[in-house]
Amino acid sequence: MLEFFDLVFFGSVLVTLFVIMDPPGAVPVFLGLTGSRPSKERNRLAFQATFTSFFVIVLFAVLGEQVLSFLKISLPSLQGAGGLLLLLMALKLLTGVESSTSDEEQDVNVALVPLGTPLLAGPGAIVATILFARQADGAAQYISLALGVVLIHVLIFLALRFSGVLARVLGKSGISMVTRIAGLLLAAIGVQLLANSVFGFIESALG
Repeated sequence: MLEFFDLVFFGSVLVTLFVIMDPPGAVPVFLGLTGSRPSKERNRLAFQATFTSFFVIVLFAVLGEQVLSFLKISLPSLQGAGGLLLLLMALKLLTGVESSTSDEEQDVNVALVPLGTPLLAGPGAIVATILFARQADGAAQYISLALGVVLIHVLIFLALRFSGVLARVLGKSGISMVTRIAGLLLAAIGVQLLANSVFGFIESALG
């Protein structure tokens, strides 16, 4: 079995992605965006967001370096774009501004952006996955990388799927409060990504 599985590499992948993607930390944001929805819709959004993140991570694990190289996209650019997307969504949460689109369109958009990406499958997770794919040597480590990516997304889905329990405890007023907190958290993450982007461009110019 060990010939086809590298426990150390698997542990490194799982711990790194868990810290970066932070499944428990995504729960307040998820509730802030979907807490007023019926539980059935919220469960569907949890699946969509998890699948979106999984698709993006797998895509970059397989073709990450080629995609970034072909499009001539640097890491600072990726961080800046992610930061701007999160800031735009944070402003909606903080001000309570609703889109004029239909509920179905809102559901899909929320699941894809900002939940699936860049909140879960953000620049940090993408870069970490690309680096692990580059470091992997042999079938055992590739299998370990794949299992690590699958397991982290199972944990993400479970965290989002059962966030409804917290929503029932909080009630409407609690969800409203969580929405504002989620907006603040998203804004902070967005600002941090933009700051990292600026520093990345400076280091690239000086380096």
